[in-house]
Amino acid sequence: MSEGCTHDCESCTLNCSHSECNHDPAQKMSPESFLKPLREGSRVGKVYAVVSGKGGVGKSLVTGLLASEMQRRGHRAAILDADITGPSIPQMFGIHDNAYGDESFIEPVKSNSGIQIISMNVLLEHETEPVVWRGPVIAGAVVQFWSDVAWDNVDYMFVDLPPGTGDVPLTVFQSLPIDGVIVVTSPQQLVGMVVEKAVNMADMMNKKVVAIVENMSYFKCPDCDSVHSILGESRVEEIAEKFSIPNVIKLPINPEFADLSDSGEIENARVEALNELADFLEK
Repeated sequence: MSEGCTHDCESCTLNCSHSECNHDPAQKMSPESFLKPLREGSRVGKVYAVVSGKGGVGKSLVTGLLASEMQRRGHRAAILDADITGPSIPQMFGIHDNAYGDESFIEPVKSNSGIQIISMNVLLEHETEPVVWRGPVIAGAVVQFWSDVAWDNVDYMFVDLPPGTGDVPLTVFQSLPIDGVIVVTSPQQLVGMVVEKAVNMADMMNKKVVAIVENMSYFKCPDCDSVHSILGESRVEEIAEKFSIPNVIKLPINPEFADLSDSGEIENARVEALNELADFLEK
């Protein structure tokens, strides 16, 4: 045993080889030991992470639509926008005011229907100000969004994660009590490959994927009702079967989604295809 070894490997800097020591805290600690507490007085019920293997597939859109549907059903919904460097949630909900807070807490902003939202864009002096931070600092900010925000009796929280399998998804999976993962994709073959990366990461972190949502799955002609697979044929059922994902949702290419997002009125969207998933989340 190296001189000075205390067997407390979380704080130890010695590179000893004592058989009772383990210098990887992640291997010693159970996943629950990484969970961060909420601020005193806050309450959050179910927490769902919305992920994607790559950007540009409509992950934030799906987050906004799901939160809006749960709020419409009489639940208290919330969105934790964990995409620190590319936040789009406030714009989708028409929110341009700053959140209120002091040194000890932050109040989430609320949408027109009462959805509680925290995002980096409601903390910046100017919306277009870039956040030029390194990964660990970004991950730390996401944890503060969970633990320092005064969440008011939330029933369903949706965490809008940045694309990929980097620092922020890893931090969220370890630090928040994730009840399920919703994977968002689009029909291209290349996307299918990166979707499997996202699903495999969730599996590695012992998080259950409860749904896969294929955005831009098809286009339905408003004149003749014919259906066209503009971005390619879907593989979503194949992926869902391979990983035993219980819910498969296909969203159409709909210019109305873009119009409502740009105008800050995403809460006004009615998406029948998401009803099945919302029913599942309510069980």
